[in-house]
Amino acid sequence: MYFTGGLIAAYFLGSIPTAYVFGKLLKKIDIREYGSGNVGATNVFRTVGKIPGIIVLLLDFLKGLAAVTLIPIILAKISPTVTEYSFLYIFLGAAVIAGHVWTAFLRFKGGKGVATTAGVMAGLSPWLLLASFIVWVIVFSVTKYVSLASIIAATSLPIFAVIAGENFYFIVFCAVLCIVGVFGHRSNIRRLILGEEKKIL
Repeated sequence: MYFTGGLIAAYFLGSIPTAYVFGKLLKKIDIREYGSGNVGATNVFRTVGKIPGIIVLLLDFLKGLAAVTLIPIILAKISPTVTEYSFLYIFLGAAVIAGHVWTAFLRFKGGKGVATTAGVMAGLSPWLLLASFIVWVIVFSVTKYVSLASIIAATSLPIFAVIAGENFYFIVFCAVLCIVGVFGHRSNIRRLILGEEKKIL
């Protein structure tokens, strides 16, 4: 019961649509109707402002981090045995990312989950996050495409997990994150192919 409760809490934590909230509060707009239409930090950066975009990025990151660090602490206080489940942390990470990508508050259409995934990885495997972040920085520095950098960084996750000797289940988790991340960027991939994707200079 507590295990399920933790997953539900993680999902609804991830579902908080920070980009949408900031668009409404600061510019009285529905972020889904502007820019790329994505409910994420990059679209806030472009349509609302740099500072709000950075704040949304940080909040989305913290959602992922809190799900795999704070929620287990709370669960352990309620039921000390619940954190003994080896899959708990992976499931909590999956739940908070799912909440962000398929938010219950916006008819199950949310952001792409990049920042939230980064938060989850920061809690579960900081070194793996660092390696993927370095890939992101290199690709973005060369191309100035946030989407392309995110796609390649996501693709690197399971590769780095294998290199680091992570267990099978964590590697599968990273592979699923990769697939979800790339699938979430399918419209960006289409624009990249057509040469219509916008850069951030």
